[in-house]
Amino acid sequence: MELQVIQNKIYEIRGQRVMLDFDLAELYVTETRLLKRAVRRNMDRFPEDFMFELTKEEANNLLSNRVSQNGTPLYNFSAYAPFAFTQEGIAMLSSVLRSPIAIQVNINIMRAFVKTRQYILESNQTAKELAELKLQLRFLQEDLESLSKDHESYEQHFDDIYMALAELANRNKGKENKPRNRIGYV
Repeated sequence: MELQVIQNKIYEIRGQRVMLDFDLAELYVTETRLLKRAVRRNMDRFPEDFMFELTKEEANNLLSNRVSQNGTPLYNFSAYAPFAFTQEGIAMLSSVLRSPIAIQVNINIMRAFVKTRQYILESNQTAKELAELKLQLRFLQEDLESLSKDHESYEQHFDDIYMALAELANRNKGKENKPRNRIGYV
């Protein structure tokens, strides 16, 4: 079974990555009602952090997203909302569902969760590196703006100096044409 198929069935609900009962039933090649029955018989193995029941609103939002992505609804719940299983809950399912298919599917699901976690960690690392680059770019822009302001200031000073020199040169030109009075003995 391809890991990508399993990864596409992992959702984030209530801040946790979970898989839904009907997706798991499909992977385990069993009916959803049989999977739920096995879970209900062993509820003491599934605390809230292993498995929880979706609210009607959560289920409607999730299933409407699935319909828009796939085109057709794959699950119809009328009386019961789907169960959402965390990674730990899925591992516990292998002790409840004892078929060889369930064991193999569980192994693949655990691999998919690990791959998903690695992807998230890598994307977080990339995001951190991107943030660092943005910060460095901001510092470079500030330095460039500072240099630009300094350049404008220096340019203004040089312009003032050139103007003063030009004015002095003009004054001296007027004095060069006049004969100077001699000082001392003639």
